[in-house]
Amino acid sequence: MGRKKTPAEADIAQLKTKVTERTKAADKSDGDPALRSLHKRLKRAQRKQRAIATRKAHASGKKPEAKPAAAG
Repeated sequence: MGRKKTPAEADIAQLKTKVTERTKAADKSDGDPALRSLHKRLKRAQRKQRAIATRKAHASGKKPEAKPAAAG
């Protein structure tokens, strides 16, 4: 069984699909404010997720892995 997606990951996936659909539908996406705001939301969510991942990595520190008990 795979791990459950967090709401943030689900939101990012949904935003990615929306952005790709809008860019395919629009010939010239330069002036589309709705597409621009969607793209900004996507980037903001990705930035937040990256920051959380970095924070967790720093919080875990450099602990050596626990060695399994010797069978014997």
